[in-house]
Amino acid sequence: MSDAAPIQSASPAPTAEPPAPPVNPRVYRFVVDVTYLPVLLSGMHIEVHGREHVPPPGTPLVVAANHVSGIDPFLVARALPPGRYLQFMAKKELFLPVIGHIIRAGGSFAVDRSGNDLGAVRTSLRVLKAGGTVGIFPQGTRGGAEMQGGVALIAAKGRAPILPAGISRAGKRWIIRFGPPISPRGGIKAITAELGAVLAELSVPPGQPLPPAGYTAP
Repeated sequence: MSDAAPIQSASPAPTAEPPAPPVNPRVYRFVVDVTYLPVLLSGMHIEVHGREHVPPPGTPLVVAANHVSGIDPFLVARALPPGRYLQFMAKKELFLPVIGHIIRAGGSFAVDRSGNDLGAVRTSLRVLKAGGTVGIFPQGTRGGAEMQGGVALIAAKGRAPILPAGISRAGKRWIIRFGPPISPRGGIKAITAELGAVLAELSVPPGQPLPPAGYTAP
């Protein structure tokens, strides 16, 4: 009998976590500038309120906005202070051969809205871990009637505050209103309810009557 030690099977090497989606600053600024052209050509402009509520760059942040138009992500991105690169969860249908490459270069990533896309959630958490800014529409679709709990879940797991951003239109103005950041602690349902109430208020142009209790931002 041989008294040699039995050969141990090698343990599989741990799989390295993929990096957060990178942002190409030049492409990002190009997209933000180009998408602002239709606003200017229509005689409109952006009015920003509450920019002082935006935490400094380099810290993890979830930006949650109501959804009223196709240019919402670009309006919010333009309203943020310099240094904050907004990486939005974008519906996977947008990632076509050419436009998809541009969207990815700008730092955004695909989400499958037909179910719980765990891959998109993990990507969001990697962005936050790297000190980035994740953008989400809590209502899912334009004019959605119900707040989803995914924002609170991602913020809690990523240990990132939620910056509410209300989008509205009044005459020739697109109005972006940032509110004070909401803590990710306190439970998913409670945070989601608080965010819904804050967005309902911020989505009303300054000086107009506040919505009734229970109102959902458009």
